Amino acid sequence: MIRENLDTIRQTIPTNVTLIAVSKTKPVEVVMEAYDAGQRIFGENKVQEMTDKHEKMPKDIQWHLIGHLQSNKVKYIAPFVSLIHSVDSIKLLAEINKEAKKNNRIINCLLQFHIAQEETKFGLSIEEATDILKSKEFVEMENVSVVGIMGMASFTDDQEVVRQEFRTLEHYFQILKSHFFKFNDHFKEISMGMSGDYLIAIEEGSTMVRVGSSIFGSR
Repeated sequence: MIRENLDTIRQTIPTNVTLIAVSKTKPVEVVMEAYDAGQRIFGENKVQEMTDKHEKMPKDIQWHLIGHLQSNKVKYIAPFVSLIHSVDSIKLLAEINKEAKKNNRIINCLLQFHIAQEETKFGLSIEEATDILKSKEFVEMENVSVVGIMGMASFTDDQEVVRQEFRTLEHYFQILKSHFFKFNDHFKEISMGMSGDYLIAIEEGSTMVRVGSSIFGSR
């Protein structure tokens, strides 16, 4: 079933878009079914769950942290995480930089933006993101690489609202690209779109989609 789901989704995704299989709450044996079907990039919400799975599963997997990350937990994932999607403060970025240095790594990060109507979602405003990127503290960080941005649309059936929010995020990407990353080829990712709205997200410029229930079934 998981293999069929993956095949179906892959057929709807252009080659320039990365599929992140959201494996949160799924046991290792279920996630291994996706691995056996060729999936190598997995997204987790919680640090503890991600470190457990990383220990038990093959080492050619790229682990993406897509949930809210507390500064005091960065050290647990710093040795192996491929991409942190949810950077929403200079404090968190500084902690990632510090732990990356200890592990002799440069950790790729996305700045998370608040684009949804719900107050509960985390994320930066365009002004806050600009302040971070302008800051002396950020400029001096040598062990983090900001490679793009991430956002979550409102939880609504109104596709026009969702589309507008994705459009806003893509607009933010263009602003940051032109102001801060004009000559930086690494800054290229827009992580937006989940099981219910990834096709709209791709139409609006997404380069990474985070798909869980359409692969593994609803929780």
